[in-house]
Amino acid sequence: MWVYERHKMDFTKAEKLESQNEVQQQQQPTKGTSFFRTCFNGLNALSGSSLPLCVGILSIPYALAQGGWLSLFLLFLVAVLCWYTGLLLRRCMDTHPLIKTYPDIGERAFGYKGRAVVSVFMYVELYLVAVEFLILEGDNLDNLFPNTAFKVAGLKIRGKQAFVMLTSLIVLPTTWLKSLALLAYVSAGGVLASFILVICIFWVGAVDKVGFHENDLDLNWRGMPIAISMFAFCYCGHAIFPTLCSSMKDRSKFSKVLLVCFITSTINYGSMAVMGYLMFGEHLKSQVTLNLPIKKMSTKIAIYTTLINPLTKYAIITAPITTAIEEKSLFRNSRSLSILIRTALVISTVIVALTIPFFGYVMAFIGSFLSVTASMLLPCLCYLKLNKAARKMGLELIIIVAILVAGLFIGVVGTFTSIKQIVKHL
Repeated sequence: MWVYERHKMDFTKAEKLESQNEVQQQQQPTKGTSFFRTCFNGLNALSGSSLPLCVGILSIPYALAQGGWLSLFLLFLVAVLCWYTGLLLRRCMDTHPLIKTYPDIGERAFGYKGRAVVSVFMYVELYLVAVEFLILEGDNLDNLFPNTAFKVAGLKIRGKQAFVMLTSLIVLPTTWLKSLALLAYVSAGGVLASFILVICIFWVGAVDKVGFHENDLDLNWRGMPIAISMFAFCYCGHAIFPTLCSSMKDRSKFSKVLLVCFITSTINYGSMAVMGYLMFGEHLKSQVTLNLPIKKMSTKIAIYTTLINPLTKYAIITAPITTAIEEKSLFRNSRSLSILIRTALVISTVIVALTIPFFGYVMAFIGSFLSVTASMLLPCLCYLKLNKAARKMGLELIIIVAILVAGLFIGVVGTFTSIKQIVKHL
């Protein structure tokens, strides 16, 4: 309660300072990122170097294989719904000039509890994406170098488990860095990496003679919950949208940024899904790179592109979590404690990755439970809370209620199915 009151006082003080400086700020030249730079950053968020990374682009063919050809319509539907909720976040920001981040929106709408809920979903999502990175590395390295084994303290560790542990040792020193400027610069190639993957998959099918063969499965109801959950994961960039909007020179153009980002990402996802499904059909694995003929150069380029991304981005993904933990610590300025916290976080992700090494089902769980909540449910609830006019019966309210119903259905069914599959395979 005391923390909440102190936070409320700080917010009130900030409001007063904002009103005092409003005229001066209007007279100063506007600074911030350009339209095209924001589009690039938004594409990073949806298909490049932020949350979905190359994780979504790798698994989208598997998702289509789970649901059948007609499930491709659901990919476009999820894209439209998430685009609209992105617009709702933009409108939430218009209610107060001090709103800069997604947690700010949650606090403005529902107080300190709203900020806490939004933050928890963001951090858990980041944590599980970090786990997915390790599983991805283990799967693909084991595919490249089968039958590899290491000896640690007399204990022989082989296969995927060995590569997961090796990857964690490589990324561990990067998590100790306080400044991630260099890694952020390297990871800016996330959008390019996604397009390279699509080109490589096309090359394997068209030039390396794997071929594109039509599949007859139009709809698979049993696989639909997994498919739509993975589709939802592909559009889980909402956590960064308010930050991108607040950083723009002209915030009024952010709606166009969202449109460009969602159209480009959906074309990228759709192309990969169709090509992968035509090539391998129902035999698709959770990552399309695991189906590729390993001796082909195009396959090696695709896999190495896939492997480099998590190595550079693991620290960036986990940085918000470690920073939040350190800020709550009594020894926030202790370098040794910071290293200890970051090391413990890496160890915990390794344990989870070794315990639940099911890439597709973990991704479906993230999509159905965390991404649906952060990308569909919370934007709608926050908007209705902050905008009284939106609560009046009309087309806007009907659309928002429809999104809430759809989000709840996807969340409940997808979460139940993914957990059921994880338990089954354990």
